[in-house]
Formats: sequence, structure tokens, C-alpha cells
Amino acid sequence: MEQILHTRLTEMLGIEHPILLAPMDLVSGGKLAGAVTSAGGLGLIGGGYGDFDWITKEFEEAGNQAVGVGFITWSMLKQPGLLDKTLELRPKVLMLSFGDGTEAVQKARAAGVKTLWQIQRLEQADMALKAGVDIVVVQGQEGGGHGMDRGLTALLPAVRDLAGPDQVIVAAGGIADGRGLAAALMLGADGVMMGTRFWASEEAVGPDAAKRQLVDSKGDDTIRSKVFDVVRGLDWPWHFSGRVVANKFARKWHNNIEALQENADAQREVYEASDPQDYATRVLIAGEALDLIDAIESAEQIVDKTVSQAAALLKNGANFLAR
Repeated sequence: MEQILHTRLTEMLGIEHPILLAPMDLVSGGKLAGAVTSAGGLGLIGGGYGDFDWITKEFEEAGNQAVGVGFITWSMLKQPGLLDKTLELRPKVLMLSFGDGTEAVQKARAAGVKTLWQIQRLEQADMALKAGVDIVVVQGQEGGGHGMDRGLTALLPAVRDLAGPDQVIVAAGGIADGRGLAAALMLGADGVMMGTRFWASEEAVGPDAAKRQLVDSKGDDTIRSKVFDVVRGLDWPWHFSGRVVANKFARKWHNNIEALQENADAQREVYEASDPQDYATRVLIAGEALDLIDAIESAEQIVDKTVSQAAALLKNGANFLAR
């Protein structure tokens, strides 16, 4: 598809469409990232907690497509040398989320790599701006996976006001089609980052059972919870929670986290003994955008539909003006 939307994001990254793949841990592999880039957006490999062997394999899987990588910052910082080794893979961009990425921004800049920093509050945006990040990713609580408690529609224009007119900003959280892209552009973003919509894609890493579950679930089925951090023994800072599809296991412990913590070892055994595709027990990370997903499609189809729908909406926006 030819370029039909031009923004500061497409100009900075040299891409056709203002759509980025969220670097979902162990879901956004090289095949998916490469497919999003091939479709005219930019794919980011989910570096997650920092399995460098997996990251290297997925960069190879992306072939000759330019892709980026994203990390859970607090986990990356616990692994000296991980960032340096990753920058040697020559990612197109480096994304940082959940922690102070100041030093990483400086290292990436020295290596000639553009940086993104995902924020959930204004004070985090201020930290990212002072670090000199290239792109601020504003994440609303609607998004799948870890985040905080602010909604996108108020936070995004507030970050635009804070950052000024020239800063490149990307919107994330609850965006799965062209309506979300068009709205984000009107609220001050230069593009969007989508996760859950691309999770339900042909190229995403993961079992078909998980993808079918995503299509069959709705936004009302999701909750923000600490349950799966506790039961998996993940040392997440307490102010971050994860949006997941609520299942039997989550409902049992969601309002009784203290009891889960007291029985964490026993419940971890229960969790790990379950079938990995038993989504009544195992975590299925997804955002409120599930309402907008009714099929498993290719990354190219998702990008093309999103851009075409957004362009049509923006073109027809003049109809709202009085004549």
C-alpha cells in the first residue's frame, strides 16, 4: 500500500505508515516484526525480560527487514552487558518501558539508534524528555500487559502540551483499528503502537488456541491484576499491574492478593503443573481492544485496514464543520 498518511513519526523513521508493533514479550518475534515492517509500519521484537539468545534468534527470523527491539527496563538493568550486546545487532530502534531508561538512551544515541520510552504518567514523560528520547510512547491503562491507571484520552494531549509541538509522540493502549489511529492523531500523537491486535495475527508467536481465545473474548473480560506476577514469581514494581483476560485462576485470587502471596509456592506449583494452553489457569495477556478484534489476520491485512480506515475518517472529518 502506498503512503497515505504522513506524520513526524513516518518522517523520523523513514516508514510508510504511522503504525508500530508493540514489543510483546515472547509474542512479537522476528516473523511478526518483519511482517509489520514489510507492510510499511515498523516491527519491534519483544525483548521482554532479556533472553538474549531468543532475541538473537528472532533478529535472524526477521531476515532482511529492519526491526527494533523493546525491553522491560528494570529487568534489562539487572543484566550488565545485555544492552551493549543488543545494540551490536543494529536494531532500528530501542524501546524502553517500566523504569529509568536514561543511561540506555545515551548508549543507544551513541550507537546511532533511535529511542522510544513508554510512559504512563506525566512525571515519567518529563523524565523521558529530559533524557533526550526521540519518541515518547504514551500508554493508556486500556492496553494489555503491564501499565498503570491513567486513560489514554486525557493523558495523551497532556503529554503533547508538556512536550511541545515538535516532539514525536506515539499513542498506545486500546488501539486496534483506524478509528483509534485517527483519534490518536487528533489528540496529539504522530502514530500508534498496537499490541493486542497484532497478538491475534497469523505471524505472532504463540498457539492458535491463544489467538482463538483472543477473538472470542471481549474487553469486559479483562482486568488489571497482580495475580500472575505473584504466581510466576516476577519481581515487578508494585505500582505496575498487568491487564489480562480474567480466568478462573485470576478470579480466585484477584481480590485476595495477600493470601496468594502467603501461598505463592504452592500456587506456583499448581500453575506450572497446568497445561500451557489451559487458559482457565494460564495467563492470557490482552487489552480492552479485544472488542474490536473478530478474526486472526495477517500483519499486512491489519496494517492496510487500519491505515485505510483512518485515512477515510480523517478525510471525512471536514463534514463536521458547519457550512
